[in-house]
Amino acid sequence: MEKRNIFDLSFCTLCPHECGVNRYTQTGYCNVGAKPMVSSIFPHKGEEPVISGEKGICNVFFAHCNLQCIFCQNHQISRNGKHGKNWLTDTKIIVDDIKSLLDSGIGIVGFVSPSHQVAQMVDIVNSLNKSGYKPIIVFNSNGYDKVETLKMLEGIVDVYLPDLKYYDSTLSLKFSRVSDYFVVASKAIKEMYRQKGSTLILNNEGLVDFGLIIRHLVLPGHANDSINLLNFLAEEVSTKLYISLMSQYYPPAGLSLPNELNQHVGIEEYKKVIEVLENLGFRGWIQDIESNQSYRPDFESSTPFSE
Repeated sequence: MEKRNIFDLSFCTLCPHECGVNRYTQTGYCNVGAKPMVSSIFPHKGEEPVISGEKGICNVFFAHCNLQCIFCQNHQISRNGKHGKNWLTDTKIIVDDIKSLLDSGIGIVGFVSPSHQVAQMVDIVNSLNKSGYKPIIVFNSNGYDKVETLKMLEGIVDVYLPDLKYYDSTLSLKFSRVSDYFVVASKAIKEMYRQKGSTLILNNEGLVDFGLIIRHLVLPGHANDSINLLNFLAEEVSTKLYISLMSQYYPPAGLSLPNELNQHVGIEEYKKVIEVLENLGFRGWIQDIESNQSYRPDFESSTPFSE
């Protein structure tokens, strides 16, 4: 039997939801059809130093998401029931907008929340390449990715930048509406590690050309879950990984959240996670505890992040 192309949107199994819908005629969990759905394309200087550099990264923010986290800071574009009148759905226009930023001297393109639009992402990358543009491609996902899909991206994606959100399935079900988050994401991380290893390859400007960086956002009251994730990575992947440990959580305005999430991360609980990170020997970055006052995007603005 001939193996089906996983990028075939006539029976979509791109992400772990495996809706199986024909995205040319209907939509599944993500409520995105066969055309791309992009909310914003702009230079972003707020990423890790090896990604942003001085000029920033050309970030392509895909709209909607295959997770519906109740506290999402990008909720203006990630909610699957929303649609912005200015969102882009024409691949040529998207590619032209990316080219204009690449022509300004930016050399890295980041695709943010690509898990449900991987086929569209690949079309965009192929169009860029055919036009003579060969930027570094960053796959910035929530970690809820299928191994089979990631295998198809080997040789296309230069840098994986996944989240690793939860260890406890109770938390993932409560906050992101999926009970199998850790099972899925842990396998995805291992596949990314198989492709990239733990070494970051940098160019002459100190910007990443190749590698894997794992992000983890510490949630208020759940430092122990963060520590369990770090121990998992140390025991089952590598202590040489680059980890970006984030304290930037804040309760976004207008969202109905449980009391435990209606607060910032405490300095003592963040320090507790940092201590484990350092004791295990991981490399990477940590945020100042005051970072919760920054990184507050407004996607109704032409420049969502004030930097």
